[in-house]
Amino acid sequence: MAFPVVVSFQQRAPSAALRSRVRELAGRLERFSPNIVRCRVWIERPARHKQQGALHAVRIDIAVPDEHILVGHAHFADPAHEDPYVAVRDAFNAARRQLESYERRRRGEIKRHHGLAQPAPKPIRAARAPRACAPRAAALRTRGGSGAQRTARR
Repeated sequence: MAFPVVVSFQQRAPSAALRSRVRELAGRLERFSPNIVRCRVWIERPARHKQQGALHAVRIDIAVPDEHILVGHAHFADPAHEDPYVAVRDAFNAARRQLESYERRRRGEIKRHHGLAQPAPKPIRAARAPRACAPRAAALRTRGGSGAQRTARR
């Protein structure tokens, strides 16, 4: 593995076995992108929930040239994430998918729309103010008179 992997545990006791598993999974990411500069992993065990056990949240920050890939993987509805190994596996699967997408963009297989010329946006028209003659026309209607007289008065 040519890039450093930093593993941090938050609200959880550090585990050498879990740390080695994270390093193994990070090394596998090199198959999908050889341009990885750095990988940081945070494994967090939030406070205990009433319905479920303490589910693990995993965040991964992968630095590649010109971009940072951030994966925040916390499925608090999935009881399988009580096991930190399952949470780490799911987070690295999401990181793999994002790395594959990054490599496709880098090779030009995916169009980038932000660099193309966009049509000019349509100007926003100001809302029209109510016609000044509207109260006058209402006053003419209440006074009566024929339609010809009303149009002549305008």
